[in-house]
Amino acid sequence: MSIEFRRVSKRYGGAASPLVVQAIDLTVPRGTLTTILGPSGCGKTTTLRMIAGLESPSSGQIFIDGREVTTLGPAERNVSMVFQSYALFPHMDVLANVAYGLTVSGVAREVARRRAREAMAGVGLSGFDARLPSELSGGQQQRVAVARSLVLEPSVMLFDEPLSNLDARLRRAMREDIRALQQRLKLTVAYVTHDQAEALAVSDQIIVMDAGRVAQAGTPRQLYEQPASAFVAGFMGEAMLFDAVVDLDGQVVLGPLRFAPHQAMAPGPAKVAVRPEAWQLGPTGAPGLAASLSKAAYLGSLWELSFDTALGSVFVVASELTRDWTPGDSATLSLGRRGVSVLAA
Repeated sequence: MSIEFRRVSKRYGGAASPLVVQAIDLTVPRGTLTTILGPSGCGKTTTLRMIAGLESPSSGQIFIDGREVTTLGPAERNVSMVFQSYALFPHMDVLANVAYGLTVSGVAREVARRRAREAMAGVGLSGFDARLPSELSGGQQQRVAVARSLVLEPSVMLFDEPLSNLDARLRRAMREDIRALQQRLKLTVAYVTHDQAEALAVSDQIIVMDAGRVAQAGTPRQLYEQPASAFVAGFMGEAMLFDAVVDLDGQVVLGPLRFAPHQAMAPGPAKVAVRPEAWQLGPTGAPGLAASLSKAAYLGSLWELSFDTALGSVFVVASELTRDWTPGDSATLSLGRRGVSVLAA
């Protein structure tokens, strides 16, 4: 099942109230995982709730598998949602929690329990039937919430910040589990997060939202390497913005640095977004941008370095660990081809 928004807007309150979502168009292709990404208050959770039927759009149309569902309730959409809080029933054991949706739908008790156990097995919870939610870890509770959604055999699954309550190591494991499950069952998934690394790791498509609008949609690689705006460049991982000029030869001039952009640019002012890993370190006096180290942090697998330069402060991530860095050291910076984006000023 695919999901499509056509010029969908949402406001809470009367006509004078501000729009939370502003005339957005988006598509989640069948059998893919699309992440809706953005800062707090950008409208991503409201968008997810409109897919689920928990909120009604103020205008526009919503389609699931080509059928308009704009005015239909949640029960008529064959959509299942995993909430940030998991929303488990504390007085019910795991089996009862997973079987709940089937039970209230009138499915026979033994059939519901059999299907619930099958769903639990699919997420690694076999043998947890009699446990209460309070007896489970955060990751196990998250699996119960996923199994409770899967048992309903939905056409579309929705995840609202599903990993935000977990520690970093468990988040990594659970996002891999969700991605593997989605690919194995060929589910259509819309996934909301504010975590860029999470979005890059699990997504076929990322939709970045800003102030209720779609700032850019594309593959993880497209958004990271070819951001359409300074906002997207800064939000999709760390990037520093510098003022630059595109000269008459089509070359980008950034202080003493000069390079060809990935795409043709009209002569005139431009912005250059540079990711920390794009900087290359050379010896003092080499051609490039002279730099003096102001801060250094050793993180085991890399160095985080801050340099004072003619362009201002420059943040560099260096994976070369053979050298020790101390404030006051000098170097020359140049730019590689990856991690550098030229944007219209």
